[in-house]
Amino acid sequence: MRIGGPIFEKYENSEEWVHLVKSKGYSAAYCPLSPDAQENVVSEFKNAAEKANIVIAEVGAWSNPLSSDDKEKRHALEKCKKALYLAETIGARCCVNIAGSRGNKWDGPDEKNLTEETFEMIVETVREIIDSVKPRETYYTLETMPWVYPDSADSYLDLIKAIDRKHFAVHFDPANLICSVRRYYFNGALIKEFVRKLGQFIRSCHAKDVIMSEKPMVCIEETRPGLGNLDYRTYLTQINKLDRDVPLMMEHLHNENEYKLAADYIRSIAGEQKISFL
Repeated sequence: MRIGGPIFEKYENSEEWVHLVKSKGYSAAYCPLSPDAQENVVSEFKNAAEKANIVIAEVGAWSNPLSSDDKEKRHALEKCKKALYLAETIGARCCVNIAGSRGNKWDGPDEKNLTEETFEMIVETVREIIDSVKPRETYYTLETMPWVYPDSADSYLDLIKAIDRKHFAVHFDPANLICSVRRYYFNGALIKEFVRKLGQFIRSCHAKDVIMSEKPMVCIEETRPGLGNLDYRTYLTQINKLDRDVPLMMEHLHNENEYKLAADYIRSIAGEQKISFL
């Protein structure tokens, strides 16, 4: 297993980037380049990562391929294709996006999101992205979400079967699946089920935490790893069973200090479980 997070400092070349990644004790990193990077620069960073034993975990393709606005949808599909191509050429483990949303907010809830029609739309858009790029090494993945497919291990399995493409794989973010009181308190069982059913397909993972307020209505929010109720002992134990290069990527924190505290917490739990990071 590897751990990584974003780099806040600026870098001018691959050597500076490697130094920054290593200085934080990371062995995995988010893609350091954008899809419009020149091919020689992509090659330079790919070679530098391999030489430094840094795994490039994922290339983000954050956009809405399900948009009802034709222009936005076309832009999203093009962005996903370019991001997948970058993942292939730079040697990233995957390209990741959410499926999208039928609503006004690209990553928000909508009553149409969990319908059979939307499921078929996701199948169609993912096939188009993969068939356009034809990756040989990397994979296109969808981040699990609470209000659009894939929203469970079983719906992810259904998508894998329906999409029927070798280079469609799995991105695991258990925090995004915790959308009920039952899942909040018993998320260790949810994590075990997900890894049992989908472990062979998991290419990258996110590290967040969740906390539930005591308000009368259920309100579950993200927080820094260690400040919530996510069962990190189970999470680390389960993903440690996977491919040794699977990255655990911290995200959505505000500054360097928060990422350091999150990494310290994750490493402390790993140490308790006799788990070591590459």
